[in-house]
Amino acid sequence: MNITFRQLRVFTEVARHNSVQRASDVLHLTPQAVSMQLREIESQVGLRLFDRQGRGLSLSMAGEQFLMQARRMLALLKETQDLMARYKQVASGRLSIGMLGPAKYFLPTLLARFRAEHPGVQVTLRLGNRAQLVAAMQAREVDMAVMGRAPADWPNRAEPFAMHPQVLVTAPDHPFTALAHVPVAALARETLIVREAGSGTRAAMEEFLRAHHVQPVSLMEIPSDEAIKQAVMAGLGVSLLSRHTVALELQHGLIATPAMEDLPLLRRWHLVRSSGTELSPAAEAFRYFLLESGRGVLAELVGEISGGTETGEEAD
Repeated sequence: MNITFRQLRVFTEVARHNSVQRASDVLHLTPQAVSMQLREIESQVGLRLFDRQGRGLSLSMAGEQFLMQARRMLALLKETQDLMARYKQVASGRLSIGMLGPAKYFLPTLLARFRAEHPGVQVTLRLGNRAQLVAAMQAREVDMAVMGRAPADWPNRAEPFAMHPQVLVTAPDHPFTALAHVPVAALARETLIVREAGSGTRAAMEEFLRAHHVQPVSLMEIPSDEAIKQAVMAGLGVSLLSRHTVALELQHGLIATPAMEDLPLLRRWHLVRSSGTELSPAAEAFRYFLLESGRGVLAELVGEISGGTETGEEAD
């Protein structure tokens, strides 16, 4: 059934007054509009909900049952509205958030917008790798963490809020930038700059290369996205990095992201928290804000994501 909450309100008012005219006065609608809504509801339900007796109305047996359910649904809507209003009106509190390295390129922007709505909330950010963030959540040193796929070895709740694309990055004058579409096989002739072993970024890259049967001529290992960007800009090689980490360099023409088949590699950003911990009002307000606004803000920063290959590898 495709019945709206507005139609449920119309129905309950008519049932309350047993009159279309009196319900229309309460709802500030014309009697014709109220009658039309009632006919639509009965059409959707497929049953007669009112017995018509002259100008009066009385609920049928089916109508009595429908009224109970309509009141329940309207009560749940009111409860939900009150809950959301509570989080919109959070005036103070403390919020501690952990984040993986690539998240530092967009999370401050999200927090700035959240703080504009909740200026009294005090925020603490902690940067760490996956293991460090899990330990911090277990010790309740942070309320939640922005990371990739949540670990399976402790009870937690992970909610996805945006895609995390990994793209080919090169110096602006690299020969790849002159190609409309770079074949993956071309990476075999390049020095590939990679993160340290055990990194999620490194694991995703290695999985991508194995799937295309590519072995680069040489690898350069650098355990920092910032240092990798500098090496790429200096012409030491090419890399696969999170598009979130290179937005500023792309804007200023310091780095390039040539199109390559089966790229970007798509992972998902998640908001992760311990399943046994009840969030504070401030933390719950941020959770709601991130799930509602996170994708849109990231799209503003780096553009909408299309194409590519989705992978389950961890963002790290």
